[in-house]
Amino acid sequence: MSAGRFAGTGAPAGGVAGLIARRLAQGALVMLAVAALAFAISDLAGDPVSALVGLDASAERRAEARAALGLDRPTLLRFLDWAGAALGGDLGLSWRLRMPVAEALAARLPATAELVAVSALIAIPLGLAAGTWAGLRPRSAGSRAVAAVSLLGVSVPTFVIGLALIQVFAVELRWLPASGRGGAVDLGGWRTALLSAPGWASILLPALTLALFQLPVVLRLARAETAEALAAEHIRFARARGLPERAVLAHALRNAAPPVIAASATNLGALAAFSVITETVFQWPGTGLFFLQSVEAVDAPAIAGCLVLAAAIFVTVNLAADLAHLALDPRLRG
Repeated sequence: MSAGRFAGTGAPAGGVAGLIARRLAQGALVMLAVAALAFAISDLAGDPVSALVGLDASAERRAEARAALGLDRPTLLRFLDWAGAALGGDLGLSWRLRMPVAEALAARLPATAELVAVSALIAIPLGLAAGTWAGLRPRSAGSRAVAAVSLLGVSVPTFVIGLALIQVFAVELRWLPASGRGGAVDLGGWRTALLSAPGWASILLPALTLALFQLPVVLRLARAETAEALAAEHIRFARARGLPERAVLAHALRNAAPPVIAASATNLGALAAFSVITETVFQWPGTGLFFLQSVEAVDAPAIAGCLVLAAAIFVTVNLAADLAHLALDPRLRG
């Protein structure tokens, strides 16, 4: 991964404003596609009338319920109404919880956000340090060992890692709880578990599990970018001119850092969106567990809301990563 993340190796066409405009347009298209998919799932996943009035309701009662829900209207009009409501933050009513989906997601989002943040604080520094060290000596036995271990980390399923950590630290050693989110307190409109010892104890195992999902990716990317930067022609020329090795390495690492940092930021969106398995293993009350419970209950509005939220996170994080890459790498600025 290099400056080619943008158009070519020079500055993006149209400069920073052009990049932002293109990313916003792409993000809008992604959100529109996801909204259409989410609406289709809501329309096909189950019968809301049966969920609301019961299977034994009369035909007249069912017809009244369909009319009240707007299901007697054309599909396109219903989609436009749903999308317009979603833009205003109204994602519908959860059939399972009998409460607004947006409210249910808002209550669970802090748990997922804190889990992702703590896992990133573990994975990104360790991955950058180990990957950079391995990239500085790509042909050494230690570098090959690091690459092999990282490949193993990518290959092992997340739920296997989580269950192994539970067995060791919760069952055998009894150091940490096996599930749940303890010690959570309300801090304004945010419910946090990071202000108490029980909260930190409960978050460590799921955060470590999620970190081990991200760490190999960061490590392998840092190793590849560092090795590529050291092999660049201008670095070889600097060494041939007798520039001190410390200055050469500093220059090479400055060139390798922007794409690695930008990719690590992008991966945060993946962690938030794909935390389903980790939250399920540890019964962590976040949006991932809520999504799985909604799928099991065929709660179509909640499923659609989770998909829309995941898409919004991806679009936002990718835009932030592109801007971070642009800020860190002057070669990409016009």
